[in-house]
Amino acid sequence: MKKSILGVAALAAAFAHSASAQLTVVNFGGANGAAQKKAFVEPFEKSGGAKIVPVEYNGEQAKIKAMVEAKKVTWDVVEVESPDVTRGCDEGLFEKLDYTKIGNRADFLRAGVTECGIGVFVWSTVMAYNGDKLKDGPKSWAEFWDTKKFPGKRGMRKGARYNLEFALMADGVPVADVYTQLRTKEGADRAFKKLTELKPHIQWWEAGAQPPQYLVAGDVVMSTVYNGRIDAANREGKNLKITWTGGIYDLDYWVIVKGTPNKDAAYKFIAFASTPEAQAEYAKNIAYGPTNQKALAKLDAKVLANLPTSPANVKDAMQFGIKFWADQGEELEKRFASWAAQ
Repeated sequence: MKKSILGVAALAAAFAHSASAQLTVVNFGGANGAAQKKAFVEPFEKSGGAKIVPVEYNGEQAKIKAMVEAKKVTWDVVEVESPDVTRGCDEGLFEKLDYTKIGNRADFLRAGVTECGIGVFVWSTVMAYNGDKLKDGPKSWAEFWDTKKFPGKRGMRKGARYNLEFALMADGVPVADVYTQLRTKEGADRAFKKLTELKPHIQWWEAGAQPPQYLVAGDVVMSTVYNGRIDAANREGKNLKITWTGGIYDLDYWVIVKGTPNKDAAYKFIAFASTPEAQAEYAKNIAYGPTNQKALAKLDAKVLANLPTSPANVKDAMQFGIKFWADQGEELEKRFASWAAQ
């Protein structure tokens, strides 16, 4: 009897401690932040997990580095983009993950399981058009480039990343061979030559919110865009359409900042946010794909149709080449900047 009373008291004390603990979780805000609040943060707090202090940032790895080096870590769990997972891991900014505290590695997309980061969601850069202005949109990157068939401006992100891959696909390179080509001088030249063909028809964008605005206003006839931005616009009553063929998908990851005093609570939050239930709830609030593949069975056909990870959408897509851009990105971005300024 005494033992069971002591056991209950210990459990209650442990629960009170975890409920009173505070955990700082950092993400990119916007529609993604709102979806995370609904799917991860609020249910986690309700379940008796730690109190979450949400922070928004814009991917500044330097802030994390400064905290770790000063041994004054105030951020616990951070959402980072794919190139930063590897870089931060190599620099010793993130804890190496113990997957026994998160879930079964086999349940997750292979690309979502890394040494220091676990995938939060899958997003995609795709082509889109306004269904009210264009009844039958482009079916391939070759058609995106076809200004005779589809007269008008094209929205494209101002940078080398994604555009060089799209240019090679438009020039007939199969998805599987894009990075093999782009690694060579001839392949890079071919991509820039193809981009030059389209240059007079390009309207550049630099913020994710711009392509849907351009499409709604009729400033461009089609645009490259992050798929979640199209979903958000359509939830507000717009009629924007995505062509998934040749889209480039990528992941964002959770990392635990090295030296956090709240490591246990950080693991509990990540484990909670990685469950099929939480991931399915997230996908219902924004059209980004779950990394836990068991979440797909919990989603209806309407939600699945808008996700980069649904079988129909992923079959003609390519995964963003993290290693390629880590190795050659700086040089190609410099070349792009001088090409764009000409």
